[in-house]
Amino acid sequence: MWRVFFFLLGFGLMVVGCSYIITYLNLLTMGYSFSNYLHFIFGRVECLFSIIGFIMISVIILTSGRQNDDLYL
Repeated sequence: MWRVFFFLLGFGLMVVGCSYIITYLNLLTMGYSFSNYLHFIFGRVECLFSIIGFIMISVIILTSGRQNDDLYL
């Protein structure tokens, strides 16, 4: 049961983080260069949620099938 909880938590963090990354794409239309944009989003905590969520989902999927050599939730 805890695997499903952490999977859904990681998915929620990825959704929040990716939505902020997409929202901050408007900075490119205001004259920011792409390198400034990347520097800006890596400095924001809410954008790092997507990386944390991706790591959580990857760990849950890769460690859940150790008993039978299967990948499942």
